[in-house]
Amino acid sequence: MSRPQTYATSRDMRMLETNSEYLDVLPLQLMENAGEAVADEIASRFKPGSQTVFFSGTGRNGGDGMVAARHLAAKGFKVKFILVGREADIGDEIVVRNWKALREMDWTINVSVLGDSSLIQPVSANILVDALLGTGAKGKLRQPILQAVRALNDSEGFCVAVDVPSGVDADTGDVLGEAVRADLTVTFHRMKSGLEKARDYCGEIKVVEIGIPYEAEFYAGPGDVEIIPKTREPQSHKGDFGRLLVIGGSETFSGAPALVALAALRTGVDLAYVAAPERTAYAISSFSPDLITIKLSGEHFASQNVAQLKGMIAKATAVVAGPGLGTHKDSFIAVEELLKVLEELGKPTLLDADALKAFGPIRRKVDFPFVVTPHSGEFEAVAGRKPSTELHARIEDVKSLAKETGSVVLLKGHVDIVSDGERVKLNFTGNPGMTVGGTGDVLSGIVGGFMAQRVDPFEAAVAGAFINGAAGDFVYRDKGFHMTPTDLIEYIPRVIMNPMSHRDVKNFV
Repeated sequence: MSRPQTYATSRDMRMLETNSEYLDVLPLQLMENAGEAVADEIASRFKPGSQTVFFSGTGRNGGDGMVAARHLAAKGFKVKFILVGREADIGDEIVVRNWKALREMDWTINVSVLGDSSLIQPVSANILVDALLGTGAKGKLRQPILQAVRALNDSEGFCVAVDVPSGVDADTGDVLGEAVRADLTVTFHRMKSGLEKARDYCGEIKVVEIGIPYEAEFYAGPGDVEIIPKTREPQSHKGDFGRLLVIGGSETFSGAPALVALAALRTGVDLAYVAAPERTAYAISSFSPDLITIKLSGEHFASQNVAQLKGMIAKATAVVAGPGLGTHKDSFIAVEELLKVLEELGKPTLLDADALKAFGPIRRKVDFPFVVTPHSGEFEAVAGRKPSTELHARIEDVKSLAKETGSVVLLKGHVDIVSDGERVKLNFTGNPGMTVGGTGDVLSGIVGGFMAQRVDPFEAAVAGAFINGAAGDFVYRDKGFHMTPTDLIEYIPRVIMNPMSHRDVKNFV
């Protein structure tokens, strides 16, 4: 498959850099490649001996500048490097390493540190390099960066911006008070979404590759988990981080909806409700005091229950329907009616298990946030055809069903496939011990929990697949193939808080 030719946001780049590290392409390598690419671009336009002045920040953009300065000096350029800020402000380990390397080159590079904005003055040189701020910069510029931006704009020379002109929001193109006016912007990996809108500040834009592997954007990884929002303000209230309604359970199955709700709570959702037939609901209540149950009339889910749940559906921020629902004819009819209500309210919904079997005969394109999480047999029940056993063809099967239904499809298997009809991600976490019943319910709870917290359905499905499989891998490391789905639930917070920790076990399973 070819690399997607799309714009990248600062959020995309954070995800890709983290996933690259997970694949053992280290940040230090990417920084080296980025700096060298900037140096090569300058060297292709100017001759050795040209005077070059760097204005550098203390973050990773500054680190890229440090590498570029080192490479240009090695090519015979006359390099002056100005660190704008204090050495003590360099906190990133890889930037520290490049700063130390730069300080050792005192024979070929003139290095100075200017933390006082009054000392930062315009210069005259053949080439000026802006390595002050990168794609993550937000908010109005502050000193001493603001003075450095002004000095660059008042200086004489050809100005090259590293990744993005400092003072330009890489996502929106907005100017953060003031911004560098570059003659050339060398941006990394992909065009940034804001640069097109800020052409007056970018000059010529050159996109260069820095070694981010295709797999970093095609495979689910820790970066897909890290971009899920987790910030909670001190003044947050109960319910601000979602209310998930789980509709399922029957006279035969009570564990499945409980597992969904318990997993959702571990993702950080504030409230998890389980709506189930009365006797089943009482059984679920006995499992855990963390669960709130809604007692439905009758022995299985039926049409009258849809009307009974309308108020709760409106109150919920997402719904998971199907776990343990049963295959009664009345339940299938009720699922169709439920979908109409969910679509009418635009309620983010995940359909799993028995609800997928009900959806198959009425399969249509929906117009609201909608995720389905079938295994191969359930995929056939929905799509009317078996998914291919060959991976590339299987991917196309998933994309096709996603387009046909307007949904995000997460096809569970040895390799999970997630698609919204355009985007595709593969997930390789997990192990054969997860064939035990209930692990799919845990997955639905994770994805549904994220959706309840207003996470984009595709991103929720990708992160959920990674977390669920990674949790299973930790359990396998500790217990072998003697796992239960509740074991996975206990590992969900660990993976969310430190998804990169899966590197410790991914080669173990």
